[in-house]
This record gives sequence, structure tokens and C-alpha cells, in this order.
Amino acid sequence: MEVGVISWTYPPEKSGLSVAAREIAQSLAEAGHGVRVLTFDRSGRAMDGAVTVIGCALPAGGALARLRGLPATGHLVGPWAMARAVRAEHARAPFDVVEATNWYAPGLFVALDRRMPFVTRNSTPVATSGAGGRGVRARTDHAAARAVEALSAARSDMLISNTAAHGVKIAALYGVAKPGPAHHVVGLSLDPALVAAGAEAAYPEAASGPVRLLFVGRAEHRKGYDALAPAIEILAAEAERGAIPEFALTMVGVGDDRVADLSAAARARVMAFRRAESEQLYALLAKTHVVVAPSRYESFGLVYQEAMAFGRPIVACAEDPSARLFVGGTGAGLLAERCDASAVAHELRRVIVDPELRRTLHRGSRAAAGRFTRATMGSETVAAYRAMLSRR
Repeated sequence: MEVGVISWTYPPEKSGLSVAAREIAQSLAEAGHGVRVLTFDRSGRAMDGAVTVIGCALPAGGALARLRGLPATGHLVGPWAMARAVRAEHARAPFDVVEATNWYAPGLFVALDRRMPFVTRNSTPVATSGAGGRGVRARTDHAAARAVEALSAARSDMLISNTAAHGVKIAALYGVAKPGPAHHVVGLSLDPALVAAGAEAAYPEAASGPVRLLFVGRAEHRKGYDALAPAIEILAAEAERGAIPEFALTMVGVGDDRVADLSAAARARVMAFRRAESEQLYALLAKTHVVVAPSRYESFGLVYQEAMAFGRPIVACAEDPSARLFVGGTGAGLLAERCDASAVAHELRRVIVDPELRRTLHRGSRAAAGRFTRATMGSETVAAYRAMLSRR
């Protein structure tokens, strides 16, 4: 098959969206299919292994780039440019299927064009991302983003969601079918390099040093940062007076400006990196005792899967269905009852204080790893494509 994958970003840009786009593309390419990724974060044409990566960025300072900054209607500019690029590629070498992320609907105008089979693969919807701001303009902009996502999903030939619970949420938000013949469930895969690094990483002991915690994600409401930061304040004060063992928290994806808001006791125990290359992230995971991921909602939870690939215990939040499934349901970690400071601090305190609990959770996390491979993702995606094409 010839498959087009539309995404706003693609590695080396670091985000869950770009990582997912690469796993989709590489899983299909490794299964023997031709894959072209159309991405909005660059220009030019390049190869990523067997995958062709086509940049669709608008010229800086041009009329379209300026229009894209308009509230509400600006959300149509990127999808229009992406559709133009897809049509040009389709004329050069026809696609059998084109798929796009739901996030801000970059495939909207491809979905509206019935000539090409179109699939929406759902990540976190904008409605649950915390992207909405205050004020009339921000609310209008946010409502427009939700509307274009829903329209693109409704006009898709098929939907793919990461888990059954994710599919049910998508169905409710967009007014589309629940998981079934036209709405498939396919889990994401992990980069084989990460899996290999995790398999080789022995679990560290903390006999002569602090218990090392790791948070990977943006400092936003959905990721539970507003609960994590005050939880660290609580625990830092306890460590200062010797009530709990020492700990150190590394945050990847959080800028120094956010760390500056912490108390002196908390800042002394926190190191922040706005971004980390893959090898640096693998090294951090190898040294980590506990991964902290108190998200309120994850469409799949790549951070959980990456932690489990390294066999690292996870402290997550029961508000997230994916955390209940992958963390609580497997024994890979602990779930805070609520995504607030006291509940998150309570679960973190347990793993900081109790090394035997950490070892037990490590064994559970290691046992839960390895379910989501590129081979599985590629075969399940192609099966969904073929089912959709047979109905079209």
C-alpha cells in the first residue's frame, strides 16, 4: 500500500505527537508499505529510513503565515496548505490511504475531499488538552479548534483510537461512532532503540544517594503539573527536616522559569531540562527510581509505556483511564486518588520511603512491558485500512 501520514510535527522535534507520527510511519514501512509523511514543521524532502518526510511549512512572513495567526479562521490555513501538498503528492504517486492526527485537524480538507480514503487517528483532543485560555478571543479560538476536529472526524472514512476508553471519549466529543467496525482500536508502538535500552537497564539502588524521580511532559494542567509542583514543595519540606529520605526530581519538558517559582527547598531538589535528545532521555530513565506522571488524561500514555520499557515504577493519577489500565491494572505503579498536591504527595512519599515497595513495583513494571511493538501496530493498522477500503 501507499500511505500518507499527515502530522504537524515529526522527529527530531520532541513531542508525543511527533513520536506517535514516527511510530505510525515506521511500523507501516517495516511491514513493507510505502509511507510518505507530510509535516508542517519544516520544508524540503528527506528520508527517515524507508520513510519519505515531506516538509509543508508555509514561507515565513508570507500572506498565509500571517492569516494563520488570526483567531478561529486561522485554524483553516494549515489544513488547507496540507491538503494542497497531499494533492500534489497524490498526483505524483497515488495514495491508497491518507491518515492524519485529530489534533487541530491538519487533514480537514483531505477529509472533505471524497476522492481519497481518509483515516483520522486520534491522539489527545484539544478539548482535553488545557489549550483553552481566558478571554473571548481565546475561547472563540478554542471552540473553533474543537469544531474543525469534530468535522474532520465526522467526514473520515474510519477512525483509529489508542484504547477502547479513548475511543469512547472521542465518540462523545466528536459525535461519531463508538469503537466498532468503523472505529478501530490500535495501540501505539515504542521505538525499538528505547526498548533495547530499557531491556539493558538494571534497576538502580538508592543506598547512598537520593531517590531519583523523573517527570517527562509540559508544565500544563492536563499533565498534572499544577498538582506535582506543590506536592514537591510538601515533600521537600519533609526532607529538609529529615522526616523522609532525600529525593531528587528531574523534569524534562519544563523550563527554568517554572522551576524558579518553587521554594528554595524544592528548587534544591529539582533539575529541569526544556528538552532532551533520545539518548539523554534513555540515560535519565536508566538512573531513575520512579517515573512521576500524574496526568489527568492521556489518549494512550506513551510516558507510561516508556517507563515500563525500563521497568521503572510509575506514580500516576486515577483520573486518567489509561493510567488505570496500564499502571493500576498491571501493578506497574501507584495511582493517586485525585490529581491534587496532597494525593500525589501521598503516593510519592510511599515510594520514597519504602525501597521494598519500589522493587515490587519495578518487577510489576518490567512484567507489563513489551506489549506494543511496531510489528503489532503495523499489522493492526493495515488490517483496519483494508477493512475500511472493503466498505468504501
